[in-house]
Amino acid sequence: MSVSTILDEIENLVVDAKRMPLTNSIFISESDLVRLLDNLRQELPNELANAQEIMDSRDEIMNQARGESEQIISRAKETADQMVDQSKIVQESQEKAQLIMEQTKAQSKELFENSYQQARQLRVNANNYASQVFDHLILNVGNALEVLKQARDELQKMPVEPEMPPAEPQPMAPAEIPEA
Repeated sequence: MSVSTILDEIENLVVDAKRMPLTNSIFISESDLVRLLDNLRQELPNELANAQEIMDSRDEIMNQARGESEQIISRAKETADQMVDQSKIVQESQEKAQLIMEQTKAQSKELFENSYQQARQLRVNANNYASQVFDHLILNVGNALEVLKQARDELQKMPVEPEMPPAEPQPMAPAEIPEA
């Protein structure tokens, strides 16, 4: 029987006991009370021994609990450090990606502006070349026009009546014919 059960029975014995009239006393069966006290004396050393074992092992349990809590705290710190490191890596990666994007945009803008300037310069150069070609053609066409005007003027200066053809050529003597 356990100590708490024995104490419950003693309590019931007292509560259920008959009261003496006009006094604050009760009648308890001596044999029942002695039996319960004997049981208590028998169980109490066992309970005290168990309590002493618990007290003795308490320090060991507390040390073991401290060790486990320190391990848990250490693992939590390591995990937190890893998470912080990973967070730093992610943050650095995001910053590098942002920098690369900004550089790419700047290079793209610069390339676009350079391409635009080059296209504009090509257009200006092409217009200049075409203008030079036209100037050259105008000069050549002008020269050809001058030649045509001179030819027309020469044609107009020619007499309208044809000149007499020269007399027919005289046949050559046989001695004058060269041999082949």
